[in-house]
This record gives sequence, C-alpha cells and structure tokens, in this order.
Amino acid sequence: MPSHSLQAAVVALVALVLVTTAGDAVAQRSFDPEKRGRFWPNTDFSRHSVPYEEIFVSGVARDGIPPIDDPVTTPLAEARDLFGDTEPVISVQVNGEARAYPLGVLMRHEIVNDELGAVPIAVTYCPLCNSAVVFDRRVGDAVLDFGVSGNLRHSDLIMWDRQTESWWQQFVGEGIVGEHTGTLLDILPVRVEAYGIFKERFPDGTVNTGSERFGGFNPAYRRTAYPGYDTQAAPPLFFGELPQCIAPLAYVVAVGNQAWSLDLLREQGKIAAGDLVLSWTPGQNATMNAEFITAGQDIGNVVVQRRVDGVLQDAVHDVTYAFSFNAFHPDGTLHR
Repeated sequence: MPSHSLQAAVVALVALVLVTTAGDAVAQRSFDPEKRGRFWPNTDFSRHSVPYEEIFVSGVARDGIPPIDDPVTTPLAEARDLFGDTEPVISVQVNGEARAYPLGVLMRHEIVNDELGAVPIAVTYCPLCNSAVVFDRRVGDAVLDFGVSGNLRHSDLIMWDRQTESWWQQFVGEGIVGEHTGTLLDILPVRVEAYGIFKERFPDGTVNTGSERFGGFNPAYRRTAYPGYDTQAAPPLFFGELPQCIAPLAYVVAVGNQAWSLDLLREQGKIAAGDLVLSWTPGQNATMNAEFITAGQDIGNVVVQRRVDGVLQDAVHDVTYAFSFNAFHPDGTLHR
C-alpha cells in the first residue's frame, strides 16, 4: 500500500487544486530563488530560461509525490485483470520490447524511471495537463534520474534530475533552470491507449503495476485522484491566458505547434494533414473524470502517425488540454 506520506501529498495537491484562487496563488506562491533556493543547494539558479514569476510553488515538497525508481514489472499473463480493458495506459515499445504504464499508477507517482529494450526511459504524466510524455533519460554520456520538484509552470509538472538538480518542463522535455537549461530530452513516440488494445497488440508485453517501495499494485490505482477535474470551467492552478473559442479543459491532440480538437477528430474519425494521419476509435476512459477510472467518459483512442518513405510510423504527440497547448504554443494553430 502507498505510504501515508504519498496519500497526504496527493490529498494536499488535490485540495490546492480545488480551493486556490488565482490572485492568492500569484501573490503568495511564485518561486523566489533567494527565499526558497536553500531547499535546492545544488541547483544553479543563475541559469534559467523562464521567468521565476511563472513558476508556482504548489506546497508539495520535493518528491512529496514520489517517482517510481523501482518499478514492479509484471508479465501481461499475470496482470491481465488488474486494470479494466478501457482504462488508459501509456504503451511504450523499444527495441522489440513493449510495456504498459497505467495512468492510474502514474497519477499518483507522475514519473517512472525505468529501462526498456536496454534504453533508460522516463515515463511521465502530469494529471493537471493530462500530458503523457516518455523521454530517453540519456543526456550526453550521463543517464539522468528524474523526480517531482513540487513546482508547476503553466499548471504543468516541473521535474528535476538527481545528477545536477536542474529543473525540466515535462510538457516539452526542456531544461528550464540550472546546469541543463536549454537542453532538450529526446521524446519517444508512444500511444495512450485502452488496456484491452495493449493486450491485443502486445500479448507478450509487460505491465508496470506499481513500485516495490510502496508494495506493488494497489486497488487505489483504479481510482482517480482528481475526480471531476476535467469538468471544471477552467483549470484552478493555471494563471495565464486561456484559449479563445474552445473550453480550456477540452481535449486536443497536439503535434508540435499544431493541435486538433478531440471533438473534431472524433467527428471525422480520421484526419490527414500533410504527412500526418490522425485516427480515432472509441473505448478509452478519461482519467480525470469519475471517481473510478472505468466510469470516466469515453474519450476514445487516438493514433497519430507520420508517413515516412511511404510507410506510416507512430509520431510524437500528446492528448492534452486546450489550455496547456495554448500555454506552451501560444503561436500555434488549433484546428477546431
């Protein structure tokens, strides 16, 4: 079972999400390196690529939401019934090996430091942006281990690495504070798909079912930590400019500086845009909707592929919220 500290961290962040007002947050919780830098003695705060005023101190301590460094990897044959067939998982395939990372697990840990197909990877999920991104953990000759800083920017998770204590923006995989400021992590093309689809595609695959430190699988992983979050009029911990002509918490499919509303893709079923092909099928629950993930609304399965030399290959993309895409790509194009 997860420790009381993990439960307390999640509960504290949920409470903050529900009750914080924008004015209070901006006035009281912007990061000040002179006041709060003592908690990060090894971070080079003289180097940063974003204004510190944009960094929000959530109140959750560093790794108060603990990443998974000791993932429990379970063969699919033993984990088939731990999650519902319509629950979302991040499907990662590297060098012929495939592993599912359920969002119900990631919601409570946000980062899994793992290795797949002999490649060190960081599987990350920011619940407040519904952003699922998988990175190669190698930077030059170093392999980085990532943690949860407890800070946010544009409501998105700021990660930190244990080797240099640099800070990284999860949504784009870029170093924003410290030694690695300006460094970009390589992003792997992955899918967020229903568990049942993963089982069909990769019958010999494996599943991340938790952390050894916290006792492996926990039935709490079937429940959302933020019920009703995606039904709100606006994201509580976002203080920037909201997008126009679309609900801030509407789902969009983001590919670089372009995005398509999920409603548009669902209506058309398939969209071709240049060398990109986006497709949608039903049968995947929203993670941030109902108390039990299997009761969440059906937002469907999205596949994004790029035509390379006449062959379709999975492309890097993210099924996220409209406000998140707008925040990180203010000059981008949103197709509605």
